[in-house]
Amino acid sequence: MLLCLRIENFALIDQLELEFGAGLNVLTGETGAGKSIILDAIDAALGGKVSSRVIRTGTSRAMVEATFKSNASLAAWLSEQEIDSIDENSVVISREIAATASNVRSRSRVNGVLVNRQMMGGLRDRLVEITAQGQTVQVGQSAQVRDWLDLHGGDSLMQQRQAIANLFNLYQTAHLALEKRRTSERERLQQLDLLTYQVQELGAVNLNDPSELEQLQQERERLNHVVDLQQMSYKVYQALYQNDNETPAAADLLGDSEATLNDMVEYDSQLQPLLDLVRDAQATLMEVGRQINAYGEDLEADPQRLEEVEERIRELKQICRKYGPTLHEAIAYYQKIQGELAELNDSEQSIESLEQQEQATLAKLTQACNQLTQLRRTAANKLESRLIAELKPLAMEKVQFKVEIVPTAPTATGADKITFMFSPNPGEPIQPLTEIASGGEMSRFLLALKACVSQADAAGTMVFDEIDVGVSGRVAQAIAEKLHQLSQRSQVLCVTHQPLVAAMADRHFRVDKQIINQSKGKKENNGSSEQRTVVRVTALDNLTTRRDELAQLAGGKSATDAIAFAESLLLQAANHRREKS
Repeated sequence: MLLCLRIENFALIDQLELEFGAGLNVLTGETGAGKSIILDAIDAALGGKVSSRVIRTGTSRAMVEATFKSNASLAAWLSEQEIDSIDENSVVISREIAATASNVRSRSRVNGVLVNRQMMGGLRDRLVEITAQGQTVQVGQSAQVRDWLDLHGGDSLMQQRQAIANLFNLYQTAHLALEKRRTSERERLQQLDLLTYQVQELGAVNLNDPSELEQLQQERERLNHVVDLQQMSYKVYQALYQNDNETPAAADLLGDSEATLNDMVEYDSQLQPLLDLVRDAQATLMEVGRQINAYGEDLEADPQRLEEVEERIRELKQICRKYGPTLHEAIAYYQKIQGELAELNDSEQSIESLEQQEQATLAKLTQACNQLTQLRRTAANKLESRLIAELKPLAMEKVQFKVEIVPTAPTATGADKITFMFSPNPGEPIQPLTEIASGGEMSRFLLALKACVSQADAAGTMVFDEIDVGVSGRVAQAIAEKLHQLSQRSQVLCVTHQPLVAAMADRHFRVDKQIINQSKGKKENNGSSEQRTVVRVTALDNLTTRRDELAQLAGGKSATDAIAFAESLLLQAANHRREKS
């Protein structure tokens, strides 16, 4: 149930806050007063399409915030989406809309948490259902008609429909796998030959270590410069440890430095750390000298090994050019194509086995669709009887209504095309509803349909936008009573021009346009103002204000007659509510 609606800078609304209640809430006002703007704001808050025109002229952003009463379904949805509750009794949904030079941007939040359009779509279905006379297009859509029928069919039908959705996914998977195999058999064989060759070529090279090429190149450099390395290692050894020339070796110089520092420490112990560092350096230097000497002695020319290294480098570089560019990438490619080759060689995925799998899933799907069709026929019979009964009080006593179910190819929602067939007058052939129903007849049909499916509908708030247009007198009274009936099960919001409908309301709001003086907000204008049109909504909380508004809607030859008529409507509505309570 919608508890509160707060709107800022939306169309002609500067600021507005409305509190709705349970039962029937009506919005009245002159044509063009802005009643539909309120419903547009509700639609926008719940993720409906918006354009830059919804942002009030002179402002850069619009905001709509709707607070709904929480229930078990909403609490479960919040838990699934990992959104914390603000409190146990309400859920706050808001949307900010901003216009840029090139597009419109908006952000939706639930309890302050940003949500995407898909999440809003799932939440919207749990909160509000909007019905307008202009829904002729929806009535002509087989998918929408099918959903209405299935909703009337109850839990068993919806469970069967879900089972079909699961089976259809399995069938699609099997069918696509078969089609892919059929259309790509030639490509598969070509790919099989190519991958077989590549796997053999890469396998023969014995690729294991991604760093092998780098290590071989280092080894080649060493083997190519054995003599140079021997000479340089001896030179280093002499410079560090033992020098036959007149120049002393580094080890000798460090030894002299150690002796001198040792004498100095006798006089100043603070030099002991420096002495320790020199001793450590001397030990390190001697170890380096020993190892470089061993390195030079171990070096020896190996022409055969050098030739082997050169050959292996050429082989790996060739592999890198074909499958690399690096050895690491060539090894990764080798591992990948081994898996692809195994998949292509999988004998279990032959065309024959895929055909059998497709036929098996299709048979299960077809059987399930047949069961769903039977459930739909049962639901259709019940809906036909129920809807005709709902239409009789709406001055459509002789109406004929049928739900036509025609077989189609299996889909995720069954194998039926469903059309509402209708004849409002005796002797006239029954035809598709959208082709024969007038605007008033369509209004009454939609209202009766909502009465049939509202108990199964998850939405807690039903919105009717001028669904009583084109009717009057007895029919308008019947519509008022039907809306009151619906409001006993769900909150109802209704935009109406009918005083008979407005009189039945539990809460009544008057919408009108006003012209106000608004400051331009610039110092150079010396506080000047400009005239702006705004929408204002007044809650009519007492019988006097309601009576005056109904009298305004009714018109009449004189004000006295209109007032008397309005009072009679209010009395009649009060009596009806008492009788039905």
